[in-house]
Amino acid sequence: MNIAKNMEFIFVSAIVLIGGTSMATAKSLRPVRAIEPPAVVAEVKAAAAMPVVVVSAKRLSAAEKAAL
Repeated sequence: MNIAKNMEFIFVSAIVLIGGTSMATAKSLRPVRAIEPPAVVAEVKAAAAMPVVVVSAKRLSAAEKAAL
């Protein structure tokens, strides 16, 4: 019973320690300047035929599946 109480104390103290360090590192010491993203230029192209991919293959037989 004593070991279980000690493990509970170790677990709770580890959670408190992890929580405290995560709060301590959450704020940066100096403000960081945001980098502006490059301007996005959208181009409209003439209507082109949409490419279509056709996949055709034969099914494997039971013997071929077993060989894999």
